[in-house]
Amino acid sequence: MAGIKGLVCLAFAGSIGMTFVILACALPQYKIWWPFFAVLFYILSPIPTLIARRYNENQGSSNGCMETAIFITMGLVVSSFALPIVLARVTTIQWGACYLTLAGNVVVYFTLISFFLTFDQEDADYNMW
Repeated sequence: MAGIKGLVCLAFAGSIGMTFVILACALPQYKIWWPFFAVLFYILSPIPTLIARRYNENQGSSNGCMETAIFITMGLVVSSFALPIVLARVTTIQWGACYLTLAGNVVVYFTLISFFLTFDQEDADYNMW
């Protein structure tokens, strides 16, 4: 039952993060959808690590494939934080929308890290993820 509660908490946290990003796009004083491109980074960021983890399943602690995947993942994460800042600096979006997008980034990436830490355990019922 603890796995179900964890999954519900993670879903709730993810929806809070996405609400911040949608508010950055849809509030009447902002009304511009450029911050929504951060969602593309949410989708792309776990993919290199997932591929390297599948490829690396039976090997030792560290190798070049996993290090490269972590490097690409961190590049995508940094890019998702840099995008709203750059857009706000060139006045494409307002600073309030930038702050809402950055808050959404923090919540969504915390949720992704929690998901992988929670469901990566060997004894969990959900280790098929």
